[in-house]
Amino acid sequence: MLNKSEAEVTTGELLSIGAAEHQELNVLRDYWRGRQPLPVIPNGVPNEVVQMAEMSRVNVCKLVVDVPAQSMYVDGFRDESTDDDPTWDVWQANKMDGHQSAIFRAAFAYGTSYLKVVPGDSGPVMRGLSPRRCTAVYDDDPDWPVFALETVKRYGRTQWRLYDNEAIYTLENDEAAAREQNRDYAPALVSEIGHGAGVCPIVRFRNVEDLDGDDDIDDTWSEIRSIIPLQDQLDFTTFDLLVAQHFGAFRQRYIMGWLADSENDKLKASASLIWTFDDPEVKVGEFGQTELSGYLKSRQATMEQFGVVSQVPPHNLLGQMVNLSAEALVAAEIGHSRKMAEREIRFGEALEQAFGLVGGYIGQPVSDGAQVRWRDTEARSFAATVDGLAKLAQSLNVPVEGLWEKIPGVTQQDVTNWKALRQSSDAFSVIDAELRRQATPSDGNNP
Repeated sequence: MLNKSEAEVTTGELLSIGAAEHQELNVLRDYWRGRQPLPVIPNGVPNEVVQMAEMSRVNVCKLVVDVPAQSMYVDGFRDESTDDDPTWDVWQANKMDGHQSAIFRAAFAYGTSYLKVVPGDSGPVMRGLSPRRCTAVYDDDPDWPVFALETVKRYGRTQWRLYDNEAIYTLENDEAAAREQNRDYAPALVSEIGHGAGVCPIVRFRNVEDLDGDDDIDDTWSEIRSIIPLQDQLDFTTFDLLVAQHFGAFRQRYIMGWLADSENDKLKASASLIWTFDDPEVKVGEFGQTELSGYLKSRQATMEQFGVVSQVPPHNLLGQMVNLSAEALVAAEIGHSRKMAEREIRFGEALEQAFGLVGGYIGQPVSDGAQVRWRDTEARSFAATVDGLAKLAQSLNVPVEGLWEKIPGVTQQDVTNWKALRQSSDAFSVIDAELRRQATPSDGNNP
């Protein structure tokens, strides 16, 4: 274990690393939450133009995070050595069915997210961490960090939890020492406890793996980073559209050579269907209205670029769905499906790491052949899927029980219950057959 001085120095170093990353992470979060900078507004414009700039934010970055995250859902975990893996009970106890989406969203938004798996009073605790609240440093092993630091807000005070391969260290800010050292913080060790995992119990989820191995925040492959220029273009075009339709979309008339004597005369003239003037030099005309189709086409082109860059299905961005068949939906989502298949493999390996930690805590080792089971969220006909599974069972003699989990929407709990019902049904069938045999009268040749 680290001694007091080592824990405090390590915490200070990780806080410095985290502070250097926070500026970029905060920019990504602002775009994610729709708080991106407003379009450039000239000085001295009316207040209504400022309001239009605020209205021009069209947050597409949220879709780029939400759409893939909503396509990923862990339905079960199966170890080849057992059909009913006890580590899945720990997943359920930690309400990870609902919490998993937050981990995936953070990984898509920031490029990286974390899952801590630590021992607790009533069993292992699993909880996701944002990179804005967790800083991890790695050495030669890319799977397990050397150190990880979690920032915790409790009762208005900030605490830090430092993790290594042996223990969890809790630290608090020593305000007196911070003032004396003229620093924002001075971590002071409060307590430490061993976790028994043998590794730093923080699992990393990376959106995309880069073989260059750069740890710089610019290389985290955030889904938002690549579309920030497109988001700015969309907001700017929307701002121009609002200004154009407000100030120039309606025809404006003009009178040359005549000036109203009063405001009342001016209002009467503007409301009249027919205008007459004694002076032959007076000319009446109107300005042409502003054509808005160019702005609308520009917005649509930008939205289409969003789909190309992010691989989000076009109907999720443009909302254009008219009598689309299941086959047409599959074709429209092919790029998105390939992207999700890659992410399921990457995130699945990280989740298997987490289940391995859980197995170590509860004394149930997880084999290397264990795997995560993902829910099928692709657009396809349910009837066609079931028909295909039936043909697999009949034509290729695939066991029916092995196909149950392939049915869309079926969870691991459903499969477990069905197997229990099948076993109980088989047992009742055996008992019933035996009772019928015993109740059949003997004819001497068949005792």
